[in-house]
Amino acid sequence: MNMKKFLALALSGAMCLAVLTACSGTSASGSDQVVIYSNADEEAITAMENALDNNGYKGKYIFQTYGTSELGGKLMAEGTNLEADLVTMSTFYLQSAQEQNNMFLPLDFEVNTLEEVPDYTAPITSQEGAIILNTELMASEGLPTPTSLKDLADPIYAGQVAVTDIQSSSTAWLLIQALVDAYGDDGAQEVLSGIYGNCGAHIETSGSGPLKLCRAGEVAIGFGLRHQAVADKAEGLPIDYVDPAEGNFSLTESVAVLDKGESTNPLAMEMAQ
Repeated sequence: MNMKKFLALALSGAMCLAVLTACSGTSASGSDQVVIYSNADEEAITAMENALDNNGYKGKYIFQTYGTSELGGKLMAEGTNLEADLVTMSTFYLQSAQEQNNMFLPLDFEVNTLEEVPDYTAPITSQEGAIILNTELMASEGLPTPTSLKDLADPIYAGQVAVTDIQSSSTAWLLIQALVDAYGDDGAQEVLSGIYGNCGAHIETSGSGPLKLCRAGEVAIGFGLRHQAVADKAEGLPIDYVDPAEGNFSLTESVAVLDKGESTNPLAMEMAQ
């Protein structure tokens, strides 16, 4: 199964969920606050809140967070009827939503990226994947340190691996990208099948799920976001990370402003900047 087929499957599943939960498009805050929908993890939300608060927007916005596939489904299903005024989201989802719904405004400020990006997006974070280890559990279980993603399919790690579900979390794309690049479609499918077999019930819906399981000592190995593992190690937790032989792939998350015509909140563009 190739990358496009994976994306189609993920989007179609998310759209079914979003259709069931679609809202009318009126603000839940009942005020002029800018409603921001985001798939970001806690540390990214904190950084965004700090940026807004330090630039005079404290109390003028409200964040609502969703899983990546859930928010992606809402974008596709609701278009400009989305409650949000501002969205931060995996860039490839924003592009798909714009192609289908033409729902975002061109940004009125300069983005200054090294490579050209669509005029309605501004990249704000880049996520990299890595193998995450609970060093104490690795030692107590006598497990060898994996050096590649392919190693995670080795039966020696049965029951000791956690990854994320491709239909729920964009973190899984980092794993899929690396496998497809290294082993092709068929080879990637074979390796992924072995990894899933070793995970058992530990195929998580959240990108931070594998790291949390490693922290708790429920599994010895996870595939997750590299920066989160780096932070845990720096804080002295028994967490380490391995940059896999297949490479650390990355994806960007971007900010976009909803085009609601005369109802567009003018503060949304300012906050995006």
